[in-house]
Amino acid sequence: MNQAIQFPDREEWRADLQAVCFPALVNGMQLMCALSAETMVRRFGGDEPRQWLALFSENRWDLEEEASDLIRDQQEDDQGWVWLS
Repeated sequence: MNQAIQFPDREEWRADLQAVCFPALVNGMQLMCALSAETMVRRFGGDEPRQWLALFSENRWDLEEEASDLIRDQQEDDQGWVWLS
């Protein structure tokens, strides 16, 4: 499947989901991607949302590549979100 995937710089902490969330544009359609607080701590450390956003920015390229792979493999959940683990 050939998909054009872009990631705008619009990551944010969502307290209601306890996750860092960021959009992906897939052939012009928006899809949401996320990393839970638990995943952020396990992978990068930190203990608060401000740190997790900074860690996300530091690791942006790798996380976007991982999200791209999951999108290409159609790994969206029932709500259409891609959760990185």
